[in-house]
Amino acid sequence: MPTRMARPGFDKPAGPLRRAFQYARYGRYDWIREMPRSKRVITWIGILLQGYAIYGLWARSLVWPLIWPHGIFLYVAVWLIWIVGTRLIYAMLTSEFVRKTQLEADQIAARQIQQTLQPGKLEELPGYQVETFYKPFREVGGDYFDVIELAGERTLFAIADVSGKGMPAALLAANIQALVRSSANSEADPLALARQINRHLSRYTPSDRFATAVFIVLNRDSGELTYVNAGHNAPMVCGSGSAIALEATGMPLGLFPAAAYEARTALLPPGGSLLLFTDGLTDSIAGDNAENRLRDALADRSGRTMSILKSLVDPKFNEDDVTILLVKRQADAAQSVTSSS
Repeated sequence: MPTRMARPGFDKPAGPLRRAFQYARYGRYDWIREMPRSKRVITWIGILLQGYAIYGLWARSLVWPLIWPHGIFLYVAVWLIWIVGTRLIYAMLTSEFVRKTQLEADQIAARQIQQTLQPGKLEELPGYQVETFYKPFREVGGDYFDVIELAGERTLFAIADVSGKGMPAALLAANIQALVRSSANSEADPLALARQINRHLSRYTPSDRFATAVFIVLNRDSGELTYVNAGHNAPMVCGSGSAIALEATGMPLGLFPAAAYEARTALLPPGGSLLLFTDGLTDSIAGDNAENRLRDALADRSGRTMSILKSLVDPKFNEDDVTILLVKRQADAAQSVTSSS
């Protein structure tokens, strides 16, 4: 069974000349494969008609070894065959161009909608500083993050990474966001939240779709973190000269309806930092010590931690959505919280 060549990717900000070299590099790729089957068949008919016209002109006949037609009639027939083949190709390419243009417009609209679904300006948390960064690999992405205020001086931090890319992943990410938002008030417990979303995704999503996620509830008074890690990259808690990884406490969401999850606790000390991220960040860091470089960035005391984290993303290795959620607890967090209350 013939294997389909991987669809090449092109550098979005590349100029016309650079893109021309990129197209030349991937010249062996069959772009007709991107068309629907009916259009692909018609396009190949047009290509064969053009080839037949060239053959007739070379052989001085359309039915060799018979010499037919003769004289000017041969050139008229060849010209007509060439024109028909060309028109068929132009018609299919134009139709495909219109379809791709409409799809691109839909993707732009979807990205605008996705941006409105993400938390914009975050509310200030007394004693804490929250910074976020989100960069989709395509027009829309499959990463999701949220910061939700809860009762009792608590805050829910959620982050998820849906399998795949593009529109299907973005739709599932929006579904997870809706589930988190609708359940955050009634089910503020990360364990109940993970179980509920896992059951929903297992029942209503295709079997090849799943998501890794982390749900963390922060008690702002004490700095206690209650978390569930559903197969996601381990968030990092740095402070007091040490770094703790919040390892997975269950499998990714959407694989098995009865999957078991465990809630654990950790402490975000005064002056410490909590880092949540998707694998797009670590995969974009050059070298073999991505997590060590993240720890070094968290240990920075210049106030430029987020800038340092973003600078670690190498465009040459970036092939996925990148999401960063950084929470810093002030060194005098206990005093600031007490004074604000």
